Amino acid sequence: MSKIPATVVTGFLGAGKTTLIRHLLQNAGGKRIALIINEFGDLGVDGEVLKGCGEETCREEDVVELANGCICCTVADDFIPTMTALLEREIRPDHIVIETSGLALPQPLVKAFNWPDIRTRVTVDGVVTVVDGAAVAEGRFAHDEAALDRQRLSDEMLDHETPLSELFEDQLGCADIVVINKTDLLGEGGLEKVMAELRHDIRPGVQVIRSSHGAVAPAALLGLGIGAEDDIANRPTHHEREGAEDHDHDEFDSFAVELPEIGDPKAFAMQVAQVIRAHDILRLKGFASVAGKPMRLVVQAVGPRIDSYFDRPWRAGEPRGTRLVVIGETGFDRAAIEADLRRVYDRAA
Repeated sequence: MSKIPATVVTGFLGAGKTTLIRHLLQNAGGKRIALIINEFGDLGVDGEVLKGCGEETCREEDVVELANGCICCTVADDFIPTMTALLEREIRPDHIVIETSGLALPQPLVKAFNWPDIRTRVTVDGVVTVVDGAAVAEGRFAHDEAALDRQRLSDEMLDHETPLSELFEDQLGCADIVVINKTDLLGEGGLEKVMAELRHDIRPGVQVIRSSHGAVAPAALLGLGIGAEDDIANRPTHHEREGAEDHDHDEFDSFAVELPEIGDPKAFAMQVAQVIRAHDILRLKGFASVAGKPMRLVVQAVGPRIDSYFDRPWRAGEPRGTRLVVIGETGFDRAAIEADLRRVYDRAA
């Protein structure tokens, strides 16, 4: 029997994954589609939005919600049994669409299609990553990054603390198609700015599609026939790419900047991103003390994309302050970078 194709849809909470899938179902042309939904930021909402929206193409019993945690962290307990049950139905679907949690690492999920129970019966037709174009144009990963932090905290099964910057890079690097959604909200030059932000993380030959309200023709998303589970080596994670870079190049330097506590973390992050762009800094990481907040703020940046979240309370007797480690190519102007970061602190204090 031929393998059933499966499409993996990734992207952060609020990027438009559900809207894109709904449009796909409503225009599937009679193709019977089964859905596996793992986006649990608004528990139960996605399932209710999608159930029956395709009527004959996707009946209510064809929609399966996995709400026990991030799909890449519960592969053996949830995903494989669910997939096996779908494949053993008397009437099998023509296509399976999997909407991942916004925090899911795509590569482990794609690897799971090589599990003995399913590898002879299903294949990854393609990986589609949905990007919130309006958010990226404004220097953010998602419209509501606080919702991503709440999602992270609510998932008791989450076994990775991947910074959003690295997760975003992994979602783009694993994609066969990148959908830049919400292009109707981009002003003049906005699309060009988004493309400039994304191009370094998208693999050569990957198609980039512009979209408003998730309206992408099913023919552009389904039937790619890629077999991504056999192409893992060409979809390296951030850490795999970073390891290769460290092995191939040793002309990097780093230094730390110590600052007092800050007052406005959002303004601080936006201005640090400007310093990163101005000096072509490769990585920036560290933590900050925010005035009036009992929790420590973690700051992580890959290029100009910054992720910040509160990770733990400050310990009793622990000196509060801000410490940032800057990593760049040897020869960068350390004095100028440090001076600019101190000016950023003065503005955000």
